[in-house]
Amino acid sequence: MTATTTTPVSLPVISGASTSRNPGAGIDYELFLDCVHCGLCTASCPTYLELGNENDSPRGRIYLMRAVTDGRLDLTSQVRRHLELCLDCRACETACPSGVQYGKLIEPFRIEMEKSGDERKSDDWFHQYILFSLFPYPDRLRWALVRPRIAQFLRLDSLAMNLDAGGWLSFLPTELRRMITMLPPAGNENQELPPVLPAKGRKRARVALFLGCVGDAMFRHTHWATARVLQENGCEVVVPKNQVCCGAIHFHAGSSEPAREFSNQNLQAFDLKDVDAILVNIAGCGAMLKDYGHHWHDDRQEDRAAFTAKVKDVNEFLDELGLIPPKGSIPVTATYHDACHLAHAQRIREQPRNLLAQIPDLKLIDLPESDVCCGAAGTYNLTETEMADRLGNRKLQNILSTGASVVITSNAGCLMQIIREGRMQGHKLTVMHPMEVLDASYRGVPLT
Repeated sequence: MTATTTTPVSLPVISGASTSRNPGAGIDYELFLDCVHCGLCTASCPTYLELGNENDSPRGRIYLMRAVTDGRLDLTSQVRRHLELCLDCRACETACPSGVQYGKLIEPFRIEMEKSGDERKSDDWFHQYILFSLFPYPDRLRWALVRPRIAQFLRLDSLAMNLDAGGWLSFLPTELRRMITMLPPAGNENQELPPVLPAKGRKRARVALFLGCVGDAMFRHTHWATARVLQENGCEVVVPKNQVCCGAIHFHAGSSEPAREFSNQNLQAFDLKDVDAILVNIAGCGAMLKDYGHHWHDDRQEDRAAFTAKVKDVNEFLDELGLIPPKGSIPVTATYHDACHLAHAQRIREQPRNLLAQIPDLKLIDLPESDVCCGAAGTYNLTETEMADRLGNRKLQNILSTGASVVITSNAGCLMQIIREGRMQGHKLTVMHPMEVLDASYRGVPLT
């Protein structure tokens, strides 16, 4: 990728009455001024790479937000659309030489944008009944998945692939049809994790494992693999039962208060004095948990700061702890995709690669554009399907160019997006979490 030249942003024409509320009023204005509009971020922005529109670049969106905040520009439908199309992948943050904190601009601005106008994106049935009332609750989601899982077991799910040509699920709304095509294969370990899993050998740490919502409902086998890897490394693993969704689904859709309630429940669920760290194996959840102290400034600020100080991604933690090298041979060629909220939001890139490098006979090939978003972006691939498909295809073509038979990534959304894209284009891909690959090596079993 090459950096683009600086081009003035073409502002939409101001039209109509101003909204009754200024979405940027509560944002520290100095954060806007950090951006010097150099354009180095554009080469890292997925939407700009695809569209080439300055309004869909990080500096363009900052310009738009600042203009609305200043009262120089109305928050029109056109402006809202440019801001809504952002994946919030934060690739611009790692590319920026000026240290612009883009997430601290786009996230609160979009939350206030949802409150301030008549065009509330989250008022539709899909947000209210699926994203907000189903996804954050793993027990509800498991029940909802019973019939699709049966269809998957009977291999009837393949009939849903050609949906646009009158497939048997064509009567369903587009969002629900898409959800079915995204359903990953069922794991072979669906039993609940026990409250405590003992360390193997000398005890080196006592850690709590965060399960999440979609992660617990769809990727419980990954949690089991994570727990076993931690046990092999001398960690006693605690699994608090009162933990809930991290709140990211609501928060990134502009619904802050329900996300705050989830955060407060998690503050109560984890006994910080009892563990050395709270470990997360889903990049999006980890980024959200680490930002609890930033998102809400209230009477629980001290508790949030103490909580976030304990949160670590499992790759980050094991790399710091010092991995006990596994001995089982994994003779496959793999490539690693950087999940946005691991590489950009948490700045964790080398740690998972360091761990994977210690697996005997595993050959890891560099992935072109490894840190360009795959299009998952939480629930973005369910609500912004056209852009998600463009980015999913871009990611798949890069994966295929490596010749790798296995794709490794540290985020549930990326796993589902890459699996779906391969499936829709007729490519059978094995997509796994780093902990699953390590677990297979520790146990001396082949990848499945």
